Formats: sequence, C-alpha cells, structure tokens
Amino acid sequence: MTTTIPWLSLAIFVPILAGIIVLICGSDSRPKYTRIMSLVGAIISFLMVLPVLCGFDGSTAQLQFVEQHSWIQAINVEFHLAIDGISYWLVFLTAFITIMVVLAGWKVITKRIAQYMAAFLIMSGLVIGVFCAMDGLLFYVFFEATLIPMYIIIGVWGGPNRVYAAIKFFLYTLLGSLLTLIAFVYLYSQSGSFSIAAWQALPLSMTEQILIFFALFAAFAVKIPMWPVHTWLPDAHVEAPTGGSIVLAAVMLKLGAYGFLRFSLPIAPDASRELAWFMIALALVAIIYISFVAIVQKDMKKLVAYSSIAHMGFVTLGIFLLSDGGLEGAIVQMVSHGFVSGAMFMCIGVLYDRLHTREIADYGGVINVMPRFVAFFVFFSMANSGLPATSGFVGEFYVIMAAVADNFWIALGAATSLILGASYSLWMVRRVAYGKIHNEAVRQMPDVSCREFFILALFAALVVYMGVYPQFFTDSMHASVQHLLEHVAQSKL
Repeated sequence: MTTTIPWLSLAIFVPILAGIIVLICGSDSRPKYTRIMSLVGAIISFLMVLPVLCGFDGSTAQLQFVEQHSWIQAINVEFHLAIDGISYWLVFLTAFITIMVVLAGWKVITKRIAQYMAAFLIMSGLVIGVFCAMDGLLFYVFFEATLIPMYIIIGVWGGPNRVYAAIKFFLYTLLGSLLTLIAFVYLYSQSGSFSIAAWQALPLSMTEQILIFFALFAAFAVKIPMWPVHTWLPDAHVEAPTGGSIVLAAVMLKLGAYGFLRFSLPIAPDASRELAWFMIALALVAIIYISFVAIVQKDMKKLVAYSSIAHMGFVTLGIFLLSDGGLEGAIVQMVSHGFVSGAMFMCIGVLYDRLHTREIADYGGVINVMPRFVAFFVFFSMANSGLPATSGFVGEFYVIMAAVADNFWIALGAATSLILGASYSLWMVRRVAYGKIHNEAVRQMPDVSCREFFILALFAALVVYMGVYPQFFTDSMHASVQHLLEHVAQSKL
C-alpha cells in the first residue's frame, strides 16, 4: 500500500520537530508553558500514527504505507519506510508511551524541563524510525541514534551513580552494534544495495549465515537484553528517572527482539534453524535464573528490571521456536510487556516521588494511606505474574503452548516463570502495601493525584483489553508471521 500522504515520515519527524521546538522555546522560567507545549507535541505525534493504525490491512503480509526515495545515490541507499504486521503495534506502543512519559514527568522534573521533554520526543521519532526502516543503513542510523537521548536522560536526570550507568549502557549497546555494522557492510558488498528485501534474497552459504547471525546477535542480544549480556539493564533502570525507566522497559528493549524478526530470521534462515537450540537455551536461562535473581532484590526498580529480562526471555523463546504460535506470542508479549512494565515503573515512581526511596524495607502498610494506588499496584503486579484476563497472560500462554508442541521440557521450564513471577511480584506487594505502618513517613503519603490516576487507568484499560480480547491484536500480525515463517522454511542452501 503506497500513500500520497507520507504518514510514516510524519510519525517519525513530527515528534523530532516537536522536541526541537520545545528545546528552543521552552525554559525553566516558564515551566507550565514548557510542559503544555511538550504534551501538545506528544499528542500531535500520536495523531500522526492514527491514520497508519486505522488504514492498516491485517489480511495481507505486504508492506504498507510505503515511502521510497533515493537518499545516498553513490552507495545506493534509499529512504525507504514501510510497516507490516510485525512492526504495526510497536509503532503504536512507542507513540502511546511518549504521552505517558510526558505526563509522568509533569511535576517531578523541575530543572531542565525543556531538555528532558525534548529528549523523549526526539527519541520517540527515532524509535518509530527503527520500526519503519526498510533500508539497512537507514535502520542502523535510527538504531544508533536512539542511544543519544537515552544516554542524556540517564546521565543528566538519573540517580547518584547516573554517570556510571549511562556509560555502561552506552558502551554495551555501541560495541555490539559495531559488529552489526560489519555484517551490514558485508551484505551490501554481496548485494550492491542496503535494501533489506535484497539482503533477504541473497543465496548465502551456511558459514556466511552463521557469521552474520552472530554479528547481528551482538547488537540485538544486548538490546533485549539476553543473559549474559544483561548486566547494564538493572543499573540503567535504577539510576534512570521514572520516565527513562518506562521508555527503556516499554520500548527500547523491543528493538533487539524486532531486530531478530526483521534481520536474523529472514537473512540467515538456515543459521536461525541450526542455532535455535542455542537461543532457546539462553532464553530459558533468562526466564528461570533471572527470576530467582529478581526474588532476592531489595530495590523495587531493580526487581522489576530483572523481571523485564525474564519476560523478554519469553520473547526470545517464542521467536526461535519458529512456529506461528511462538512468533505471534513473542510479538504479543512485546506489546504486553510495554504496557505492564511501563505501569510497574510508573507505580514505583509514584512511591519514590513521595518517600524518595525505592528500598522495599522502607515501606509497609501503604494501603492504609494510599488505597487507590494499591489497587493499581496489585493489579499490575498480578498482570506481571501472568494473571489470566490480563495481557501478561496472553503472550506467555501463546509461547508456552507453542513450546508444548515443540518439546515438553522446554515448555515446563518456561512455565516455571508463572510461579516465579508470582513469587517476586506478589512478595514485593505484600511487603510494600500490606501490614502495619512501621515508617512514620509513610503515614504522610498522599494517594494518587488525578494525573497519576489517569496514567495508571489508561495502562490498566489496555492491559485488560489485551487480556480479554487478544484477537484484536493478533489478527493484524498473523499474515506477516506466516509470510516470515514460509521464508525461514525455504532453505537458501
């Protein structure tokens, strides 16, 4: 589907332009004006995505809303944008989360407000660019550019160890991406183009495919992040401001999983099938071992950060089961995790704004003074545990059922996450929300404001809707998933 109105370009560049305008016109001397301008920019950016969402045809695997223009003629690089069922909901998720982040930092951020809001708006456009790019070099530019605003967000508005966390985040992701760039250059040398479609059609030998697979793995595994290259994530989450943690968990972790779907599987299908056992093994380690690590955490943010690694392990597992149920479950889990993890970090941010500590031991009895907040906190914690009728259940159930069809023991290992997830999530809730108040500062904590209630209610509505009616989400991705699996099944050797 090619349109005369460049909706995807608008979805990418409107938030970037809005961020630049906020950066130029906003200031700490006019905080209300700066915040309103940022919110308007985020809402307009979201409106640019709506025509794409409403006009998408989920019955076909063809690329839609195609925009294709020559960019760098000397090396045959094109400004090529399009979406399919794999990227469809990820574009929506990014635009939605940006509005939530602007609202989340409404009163909390009091210094460098314009720079803070601008960083998120610009990053929103860059992330949407990653999900829409159909040219390898264009993808790489957007993929790497997302590092800059997140590095600034952690390094400027983060906690006491923000510089260490920001540098660790930047180095991990940058070093992995350099190997991916080498793979892209090699693919260009073989095809004479940076077109992703041309790369997918290349008749590569098994040796070439394996080398390319691991070069791509270096970047995408770090982004997810997979065990054992996950250690940057807890540090980044703990030091990042609330908005940074929401975007990091809800959106940025999805870039790695999307990379596997867009590049690794279709470009190196034989290697993907050959190395599926290796990826499944790493996914199970993330699901089981990291869940145990989450149980012993004393910091709420660190606990939810480790739970994110475990939940993203389900995404990796679903992808490399190489079945329609597994792939659809992985994509559903990506979107669901965006809603649930974003809400969990918002809840932790609400508590931190009042008591300025994330230590579980500093709380207790919060329900006595914040009943409305605790209702949301319990609900999202249960969704994080995979409670039926919530989005957290749907993706994991899809993946577990796909694993049962493949290997019972893989399914059994993955299913332990439902028990372990409930263990660390509900144990945290019990210690934070229930019991007697033993910290007098807790007694002074006000319940959620109208703004906080609105944010949490929106997250809750999406979590419930996705849990009750998942077909609304899966219908749009089914054709694209089938097309990808057919491509992977066709050996290049």
